[in-house]
Amino acid sequence: MNVTLAYGHRGLAVDLPDGRTTVIEPSSRPGLPDEGAALQQALESPIGCPPLKAWLKPGAKICILFTDITRATPNHRLIPWLLRYLESQGVQRSQVTLLNQLGTHRPNTRAELEKMLTPEVVAGWNVVNHEPENEHACVTLGTTRTGVPARINRIAVEADVRILTGFIEPHFFAGFSGGPKALMPGVAHLETVMSNHGVDHLNDPRSTFGICEGNPLWEELLEIALRVGPSFLLNVTLNDHREITRVFAGDLVEAHRTGREYVRSAAMQRVDRPFEVVVTTNSGYPLDMNLYQGVKGMSAGARILKQGGTLILAAECSEGVPSGSPFDRLLREGRSPEEILALLATPGFVRPEQWQAQIQSLIQRRAKVLLHSTMSDEVLRAAHLTPCHDIGATVRAELERFGPEARVAVLPQGPLTIPYLA
Repeated sequence: MNVTLAYGHRGLAVDLPDGRTTVIEPSSRPGLPDEGAALQQALESPIGCPPLKAWLKPGAKICILFTDITRATPNHRLIPWLLRYLESQGVQRSQVTLLNQLGTHRPNTRAELEKMLTPEVVAGWNVVNHEPENEHACVTLGTTRTGVPARINRIAVEADVRILTGFIEPHFFAGFSGGPKALMPGVAHLETVMSNHGVDHLNDPRSTFGICEGNPLWEELLEIALRVGPSFLLNVTLNDHREITRVFAGDLVEAHRTGREYVRSAAMQRVDRPFEVVVTTNSGYPLDMNLYQGVKGMSAGARILKQGGTLILAAECSEGVPSGSPFDRLLREGRSPEEILALLATPGFVRPEQWQAQIQSLIQRRAKVLLHSTMSDEVLRAAHLTPCHDIGATVRAELERFGPEARVAVLPQGPLTIPYLA
């Protein structure tokens, strides 16, 4: 059986055993026939709040929050359409700041911003990277539930109008992306993010794919985002061709709830029993540009993997782990996944990006994890992963090891699917 995995820009074809392979994907949904018209209609008839034009008072300071290069949001289409709409309503360019939702990620270069937003937008509008480690660039809005200052980017807080853009997909510990994540962690201070993404929150079984209400991590995200004040949401959903399937605009809470239920109905895929081998991806570029993001794909596949099974992740990782990142340093700080978990359980031990290392280590506690990527074997082993150079051959060898009744599941789109056990 030939299966094409979402991998980098071009995909990766693999040959897997007939009769023993189950392919699990989201339900297919067509792209909108006119994406631009659908976006304008959503701005004029939003969910749960007045049309966007009613928010645009003369001279109002407007902040548009857009997702960074690690996300698949079609910013190069959405943002120009949105800016043209604002200008049609009399908004001057001097009123608008476009703020990059970096979270704790690195700043995006001008070339990357031009690729994401178009060169015309970068040249003609005020585009700013969030500064997650700069306290002076943030405003304190109370504290997190652990008592850490809840700091959000000053540009977003002091704007008269906030437009939160992004796309909604399943998220491995926040339930779904989009919605309040544009503000928290999108433009939150590093210390605030580290508190929210702490060990206790991630250890809660409700901090997982598909759960928002009742998920302590997500509920705190929303709570802090609402402290900023009213925000206008502009989220989209995508199919596997990166076409927009729906636009969800309006009230932050109501529009996001409507959007994530739409995603849930396509992404949730029932599985009757776990598999001995699971092959997964991180949905291709840009989502699989580094190992840090690839942990999401691991997490999706692990949901339907037998205890002691084998998980194979195909993620290009063109940027590596990335090398020298906090995630990379933490993986190297522990000699094994168990040692990393022990470090994270030590009172007072806190590291940036520890949440990704925690989830990877928890998966490795119960499974053998292999990675097919462009990274060297040396780098992979330093990250406590086993290189996989030939996915098809590895799957056949693992099935042979597990016995004649063993089966393999394939998630070609990775975490865009939420497989669940009946």
